[in-house]
Amino acid sequence: MFENRMTFATQLTVLRILSIPVFVLFAIYYGASVEAGAPQEWLRWCAVGVFVLASVTDAFDGMVARRFGQVSKVGAMLDPIADKGLLISAVITLSVSKWHYALPLWFPVVVIARDVVIVLGFVVMRLLLDHLEVRPSWTGKAATALQMVAIVWAMFQIPHLAAPVWAAGVFTVISGIEYVFRGVAQMTHHEAGRSNP
Repeated sequence: MFENRMTFATQLTVLRILSIPVFVLFAIYYGASVEAGAPQEWLRWCAVGVFVLASVTDAFDGMVARRFGQVSKVGAMLDPIADKGLLISAVITLSVSKWHYALPLWFPVVVIARDVVIVLGFVVMRLLLDHLEVRPSWTGKAATALQMVAIVWAMFQIPHLAAPVWAAGVFTVISGIEYVFRGVAQMTHHEAGRSNP
């Protein structure tokens, strides 16, 4: 049975996935209360709490999996889904909700567009290349970190939100371009190798 293979680390990952709609509901209802002119701050703090708890499990489940030998195929598959799902749901929700300091609507477009380009590029290259080298870049890590900063900045309703948002947006675009150039370089190297056996 599947339950017999569900390690504690994987359960934490599943908990993170299940927390996503809870966070979205709290964030949307808080935005609705702001729009109605009667902000219910407890809703915002609940959204913050759920997001922080989910983020903590992100670090904790990997540590548990490595420390206690609970690495599994299911966990390895679900972990990136949970990570990206939490981040993108936060970016979208904090853009469409009527918070005092909300993320601009262009921000989720940039974040999602970059991820779509990366995924499509990966699929195409996986189909065409015998060997595919995938390494995270420092610009990609910086983009993800700055996206999280922008999300936290918005959730804590700190003024001057434009600064972290623009920083995250610029690094998101740069990292997307870098991944495209890397893919093109691998394709060019592969074609050169085929023409010069």
